[in-house]
Amino acid sequence: MTKMRVVEIAGNLMLKNDAIARRLRDRFAQSATLVVNLLSSPGSGKTTLLEKTLHRLAARYSIGVLVGDQATENDAARLATRGVDVRQITTGAECRLDADMIAKALDDWHDRRFDLLLIENVGNLICPAEYDLGEDLRAVLFSVTEGEDKPLKYPLAFNSSQVVVITKIDIAQAVGYDRAVATASIRQVNPQAPILELSARSGVGMDAWFALLEERMCAKSAVPAP
Repeated sequence: MTKMRVVEIAGNLMLKNDAIARRLRDRFAQSATLVVNLLSSPGSGKTTLLEKTLHRLAARYSIGVLVGDQATENDAARLATRGVDVRQITTGAECRLDADMIAKALDDWHDRRFDLLLIENVGNLICPAEYDLGEDLRAVLFSVTEGEDKPLKYPLAFNSSQVVVITKIDIAQAVGYDRAVATASIRQVNPQAPILELSARSGVGMDAWFALLEERMCAKSAVPAP
């Protein structure tokens, strides 16, 4: 297969993905559902952050969760104990979620209306960053244990996100985390995105995360459906 043919196939796949993402975005606009796509490396704390988010918000809002993993349903099982609708998307060899996977996972939720749909993407900072899922908010996470230059190594994940979440901040001093260097790395690839520093386990900084989601839900619900 020639290089040109590979490029053509890749281009067609992205065109298909973007078309489905537009339809999803229209669907979410009609239902006033805030959709958040969480990107990160494995082990950054996405699932723990989601657990704490559900614990705080599920009593007041209707929340759905889609969990992407190459194998196992462990994370979905953890989150389902919080009493919300959770669907596992097992991607197999694929290293990311795409819009078609999201659309198919939502097939049996047509009669449900969510205030908030949380998408836990596959643990990977490369492939997921390339795919629009119809989300309103893309949040990229990285923990204090991963290295302050993470944004420079994976710039697309960081410059395509609207918020950067630094996790496990409660152990920052113990692991020698350099906040100034990390901030400079983020700002080099994304000068505008808010930076939230938090610890899902200790609760430090979590109020800012909850406030962000609630503000975005309120704003989404205030926009007339197209």
